[in-house]
Amino acid sequence: MTQPNTEVQVRTGVESDLAALTDIYNHYVRETALTFDVVPFTPDQRLPWLRSHPEDGPHRLLVAQDVRNVDDTDGAGPRILGYATSSAFRPKAAYSTSVEVSVYCAPDATGRGVGTLLYSALFEALADEDLRRAYAGIAQPNESSVRLHERFGFGHIGTYTDVGRKFDRYWDVAWYEKHLGPQT
Repeated sequence: MTQPNTEVQVRTGVESDLAALTDIYNHYVRETALTFDVVPFTPDQRLPWLRSHPEDGPHRLLVAQDVRNVDDTDGAGPRILGYATSSAFRPKAAYSTSVEVSVYCAPDATGRGVGTLLYSALFEALADEDLRRAYAGIAQPNESSVRLHERFGFGHIGTYTDVGRKFDRYWDVAWYEKHLGPQT
């Protein structure tokens, strides 16, 4: 994977990352409508999710870590800044060449290019997989996520209106699609 920023490295997610990944995701559960989960998770509850993303294949979990000034005296290692995933789009076998992708950054890591770095690495890792399409559902409004996906070649294909209820209001989800694999 290419690493244009020497202060941030991207690697495959592992079980020792689970607490940090859960903390990042729970921020979005508690504070935003960017995910429609409404109850925070424990790391144990997220373990099956992590294990559903092996080191290779079409369903990946990549993490971005800050490698500057690492003090590993507590054994924690570099700080996790965010993660990107490609997951099964739908459970039926005919959907196996499609993935749903997402990216989540620690609140203080947004706007620093971490999401771009993660998606660059993710799509590079997926380049040789037997995949046809990537999909992303973006709760609206979320202009920064829309811009990120458009930079990676996603196009808007439709919007589900009032599809999710969180924080006592209804939210729309715009769906974006990206072609993967060889053009035919």
